Amino acid sequence: METLIAISRWLAKQHVVTWCVQQEGELWCANAFYLFDAQKVAFYILTEEKTRHAQMSGPQAAVAGTVNGQPKTVALIRGVQFKGEIRRLEGEESDLARKAYNRRFPVARMLSAPVWE
Repeated sequence: METLIAISRWLAKQHVVTWCVQQEGELWCANAFYLFDAQKVAFYILTEEKTRHAQMSGPQAAVAGTVNGQPKTVALIRGVQFKGEIRRLEGEESDLARKAYNRRFPVARMLSAPVWE
């Protein structure tokens, strides 16, 4: 549990996730600003449905990705790799996640892209 707490704290200090999906043998990766929910151990991102990665994700898909810092010294490189599922949120679940996302990234209020978890 201490490891999860430490990782959650570190993830809260970062803001860009790389996530990758696969469809019919084709892989595709994208970067996005994220909000990390330590309670659910989940990332929230915004991405338009017209993007290749969103289309490949459909309503739900397997996903893998990374988050890493940008240190200037090799000895300080830190990162997290993960795998799981990504899904488009709907209704109240989407509204709650969007409010939290907008608190972290106020400029996102101008975006209409769907919320993904």
